[in-house]
Amino acid sequence: MNMEKEGNISTEEKIKEAAKRVFQQKGYGLTRTRDIAEEAGINLALLNYYYRSKKKLFDIIMHESVKEMLTYIENIINNKNTTLSEKIDAGVNRYIEGISKNPHLPIFIFSELQANPQQLFDRVGASDGFLKESYMFKQIQEQIDKKGLKFSSIQFFINMVSLSIFPILGQPFLKNVYKMEDKEYVNFIKDRIILVPIWLKSMLKLDE
Repeated sequence: MNMEKEGNISTEEKIKEAAKRVFQQKGYGLTRTRDIAEEAGINLALLNYYYRSKKKLFDIIMHESVKEMLTYIENIINNKNTTLSEKIDAGVNRYIEGISKNPHLPIFIFSELQANPQQLFDRVGASDGFLKESYMFKQIQEQIDKKGLKFSSIQFFINMVSLSIFPILGQPFLKNVYKMEDKEYVNFIKDRIILVPIWLKSMLKLDE
């Protein structure tokens, strides 16, 4: 029946959305498939029917998230109609907001890159030189040359990614050391969306 087909599709999506929430709350190690089934409002047998293991479900979610993020970033860095300043604003905002919603993503990417970088790029449909060959890299290098700066485009880009991602990865550390409540941490991250682009543009001596 059509209803059954629609139900099957919606169940798969329901499971993936539930898994995202549970993985983010508990992390991969502490998550049980039973937790995901309960979050999705289904029985464990049905979850196992669609996804044979927690690892398989985690991999599917992470690869979809990686592909979504890389596609979005690629659209930003190859847009010939935006200035370098606009690209920095959009890139930082995307990194911080995207990783905040999926804090396990960077660790997953780095572990996959360590194991088999080419396989990860192939699976998500991205070329291994998509950053270096991007229009944004060209704009960065032009600004570096214009101002006579003594660093490379890749140094700048690594700063952009690190400044955006580390506060998300370091959330437990920051909350513990600085005794941040959840609301304080949220405000801290919102401030970084504003501050990080200012610091990066200052590094490039960029006149907006």
